[in-house]
Amino acid sequence: MNYTAVVSVLISFGISAVACPLIIPFLKRLKFGQQIREEGPREHFKKSGTPTMGGLAFVFSMVVTGVLFAPDYPRIIPILFVTVGFGVIGFLDDYIKVVMKRSEGLNPTQKLLGQILIAGVFCFYLMADQTVDTTLRIPFMEGYELDVGWFFVPIFFVTALGTDNGVNLTDGLDGLCASVTLLVSVFLTTVSVGEGRGIEPVTGAAVGSLLGFLLFNVHPAKVFMGDTGSLALGGFVISSMFMMQMPLFILIVGFIYFIETLSVILQVGYFKITGGKRLFRMAPLHHHFELGGWSETRVVTVFSTVTALMCLLGFLAL
Repeated sequence: MNYTAVVSVLISFGISAVACPLIIPFLKRLKFGQQIREEGPREHFKKSGTPTMGGLAFVFSMVVTGVLFAPDYPRIIPILFVTVGFGVIGFLDDYIKVVMKRSEGLNPTQKLLGQILIAGVFCFYLMADQTVDTTLRIPFMEGYELDVGWFFVPIFFVTALGTDNGVNLTDGLDGLCASVTLLVSVFLTTVSVGEGRGIEPVTGAAVGSLLGFLLFNVHPAKVFMGDTGSLALGGFVISSMFMMQMPLFILIVGFIYFIETLSVILQVGYFKITGGKRLFRMAPLHHHFELGGWSETRVVTVFSTVTALMCLLGFLAL
C-alpha cells in the first residue's frame, strides 16, 4: 500500500494548523485587513478588517511538504513552481491593495502578464520534457487520448488562465474556495495514487493544508486566503491536471469554478447588451444566492456538495 499520500496529508495538516494561529496575529499587527467592496452584499461589511493573505500559511505548508518528497517524486516540482508563481502574483496584488491602500491592486494587464509568464514557463516544460505527455485524456472514453499537436498551446493558455481566475472568483465566502478545492484535491490525490501518476505528495499536501486552513476560515472566518491563496490554488489545480493529461476534466470536477466564471461573463455581457439590466442579483454566482436569502454556510454546503458529486462523476469519466 502507498502511504505517501497519507503521510503528506498529515504533515501538511500539522504545518498549516500550527502556522495559521501564528500568522493571524502577525497579519493583525501589520493591519493586513480585508477591504470590503462597497457594491458587495451588505452583510459582508462586518468582515472589514479581518486579516487577509492567510493563503501564505497553506502555501508554505504545501511547499515544505512538497520539498520533503521532491527527491523521490520529481514530478511535483513543476506543480510547486506554478503554485508558488501564481501565489506570488496574488501576494503582490494583496500587498498593493492592503498595505499600499490601492483598491485595484495589480491592474488587469499586470496580473495577466504575470500569469502568462508563469504559465508560459510551465507550458514550455510540458512540451520540452520527454517524460510528460501532452496528449489529452477524453472524459468517458477510457484509454482514448487526443493528440492536438500545436493546438495544445492555445488550449493550455485558455484553460490555465480561465481556471486560475475561476478559482479566484470562487473565493468570496467564508470557506468556499478552500472547501471546493479541498474536494478537487482529494480527487486528484486518489487518481494519482490509483494510476501511479507520482504527484500524490503535493496533491495530498493540498488536502492537508486546506484542512488545517479551514479550521480558521470557516464561517465566521478568522482569516481570509486573499489572492495570495486563491491564485496559488488555481495554479495548483491547473498544473496537477496537466501533469496527469486531464485538463478536460476541469469542466467536471471544477464545475463550480466554471459556473462562477460563466456567471460573471454573462452578467457583464447582459448588462452591456441591455443597457444596465442584470441577469443575476450579483455576480459571481455565490452572491446571487446569498442575496436571494441563502446563508453563507448554506451556499458553501451546496457548492461543496455539488463539487463532491462532480468529483464522483469525474471518477466515472476516467
